[in-house]
Amino acid sequence: MSVNGLGDTPAAQSLPALFPVPEPDPSRADPAPAGPSRRRGGSESTPPGPPRADDGGRQLVFFGADAAEPAVADLAGLLAGPGEVVRMGGTARLAVRVDAAWRVHVLVAELALRGLAASWEPTEDQRHAVRTSYTRLLKPLAVAWLDGPAKRPPPAFHLTGRRLRLWLAAAGTPEPPGGFLLRLGADDQRSWDAIGAALAAAGLAGTLLGPDEGGPAYRITGRRRLARLAELVGAPPAPAPPDAWP
Repeated sequence: MSVNGLGDTPAAQSLPALFPVPEPDPSRADPAPAGPSRRRGGSESTPPGPPRADDGGRQLVFFGADAAEPAVADLAGLLAGPGEVVRMGGTARLAVRVDAAWRVHVLVAELALRGLAASWEPTEDQRHAVRTSYTRLLKPLAVAWLDGPAKRPPPAFHLTGRRLRLWLAAAGTPEPPGGFLLRLGADDQRSWDAIGAALAAAGLAGTLLGPDEGGPAYRITGRRRLARLAELVGAPPAPAPPDAWP
């Protein structure tokens, strides 16, 4: 089943059950309503704003997940992983398959923070397909990432904490005893090198694993790199299992 289909089935009306159902996560709440001054988009070449301090006076990590307001451009993190984007006229839709119900909850909430309605449905391979509606908000992202029908990072692509957080929420997997996998799109071979370069530029140089090695994925290892990853993506979202986050 394609996650880019045009219709939503009855199964797409409510989120999959979690046991227990997670409480709202106040640390990920968006404190300000959307307004004319709120940034919803942004180009790949637009750098995030300067780091700010939280209520306790702690300096937030530059490029970290809490260093800027949520923006549609953050969804480039899903496209760095297994996410897909397709265009239809002046609109576009983003979709991603995930392997656990908690990921659905996190991604639907993150998409809502960016003004994007999302639905989900089970897939034939016991996974979940999360997808947005077709919307003009996603057209700039699709234009930047699509090279014909294929997905390819734009020349200025870089990874911020919010982009990494979304990638990890969709396709990040701990690899005991001391590693973390960031999974890639199986059909996106043309993108893998550029994505690896963006990881390295963020201080997260990883080892590319091919499909015959448990991938495609980048394996992040080493105490400093794993600490850097945890620093960039921020605290785990409420629905995530304790061992699913760095």
